[in-house]
Amino acid sequence: MKKILLTTAALFAFSFAHAQETKFGVKAGLNLGNLSGNATDAFVDEDTKMRTSFHVGGFAEIKLSEKFALQPEVLYSVEGAKQDIDGESEKLIWDLAFVNIPVMAKYYATDKLSIEAGPQIGFLTKAELTFDGDTVEDLKEDSTKSTAFSGNFGVGYNFTDNISANLRYSLGLSDILDVDGFELKSNVLSLSVGYKF
Repeated sequence: MKKILLTTAALFAFSFAHAQETKFGVKAGLNLGNLSGNATDAFVDEDTKMRTSFHVGGFAEIKLSEKFALQPEVLYSVEGAKQDIDGESEKLIWDLAFVNIPVMAKYYATDKLSIEAGPQIGFLTKAELTFDGDTVEDLKEDSTKSTAFSGNFGVGYNFTDNISANLRYSLGLSDILDVDGFELKSNVLSLSVGYKF
């Protein structure tokens, strides 16, 4: 963990030292989350389905050249999945929330279109199982890890100098659960709109 933080700090210092321009902004949007791993089978013998939720936060776009930029972000992200209960309309909801810190490398294929990829560390703030609006189990207390790592990739488009849109997929790389024999990873497809100041 210390190595990751030191490497990130060094990368930021290098980027700011060589930046041609830095813009700050805010973003928010839609999450389509799902889970992978065998932990969901322990509760309901049904495949998980995408859960619709949201994310919101801020970012800095650090232009390193005309074509390349670095974009660190801080996002509050609600994730998870849902499962049917015996074919009924009620759902078992895997309710997860993270404070995510992605660091995206961006390549501008055109003046407006960018391709991005980068790592992400997430700090778990909530992990509950809910049914019919009621919490049936709080997993965060003693069943989960405090951090999760993901790999992100996506595309962005600048409509104007200030307004942009972004489509991104976040692939969970590390296990959220701290339970022997069970694994749970969070995967999210997100669509967001951003505003640069």
